[in-house]
Amino acid sequence: MIRAFIFSVLLFLFFSACTRNAVTGRQQFKLLPESQVQAMALQQYTEFLTTNKVVTATNTNAEMVKRVGQRITKAVENYYASKGLSKELEGYKWEYNLVDSKDVNAWCMPGGKIVVYTGLLPVTQNEAALAVVMGHEVSHAIFNHGNERMSQQLGAAAVQEGLSVALANKPAETRNIFLTSFGIGAQVGVLLPFSRKHESEADHYGLLWAAMAGYDPREAIPLWQRMEKMSNGQKPPEFLSTHPSEGHRIEDLQKYMPEALKYYNKATGK
Repeated sequence: MIRAFIFSVLLFLFFSACTRNAVTGRQQFKLLPESQVQAMALQQYTEFLTTNKVVTATNTNAEMVKRVGQRITKAVENYYASKGLSKELEGYKWEYNLVDSKDVNAWCMPGGKIVVYTGLLPVTQNEAALAVVMGHEVSHAIFNHGNERMSQQLGAAAVQEGLSVALANKPAETRNIFLTSFGIGAQVGVLLPFSRKHESEADHYGLLWAAMAGYDPREAIPLWQRMEKMSNGQKPPEFLSTHPSEGHRIEDLQKYMPEALKYYNKATGK
């Protein structure tokens, strides 16, 4: 009965919320309307800016972040327009901010709100490498990866809640063990593999956006070599990580490079 229940719930959620991404062609599980996700993102973004130190727009590095961001997002818009997909970017109002933080990080929220941390710049070292990172983060947003992650969590939570009811007559110890086991299974068997797929998609298309914007995509390789050197072997095994290992990532980027260089040569007239 429990297996049948799990299967029926997952089947219903899958077919009611499954769509195909117009660019990647991958089937995506999305429970939330994108407009709702963007509204939530704007609220969180506004709160973030009020509680963190935003570097003044006239700062040289802040100007670089804005310049790179504008070129990347223009490349994305042009690509989507060339495919007749401009409607996919509905609601996007791009913003670019540099935030004073030692964290080596950057992100792009649904709706096009981009933040780069100052701690990332010593690692990127140049505009082209920064463009690769920003292209990567923009890909997460425009491919609705955040929506997918939320939907996966909501779907897992819904199944867990149903199981809790189904096992209500069982001893508390048995129920807790089962739900804990299910949680681990959901994270390793469902949630994390999708997250690694997200990272690979973002790496691939982020490299293309940077190339289309006229930035040398080959800078991605030394960038991730620097990232790998920074990690000092402290990261968990790739199987239990939401990100591909740097070595695996570099191998994939090298596979994407010929495609990216075609766009780069076209953009630069080489």
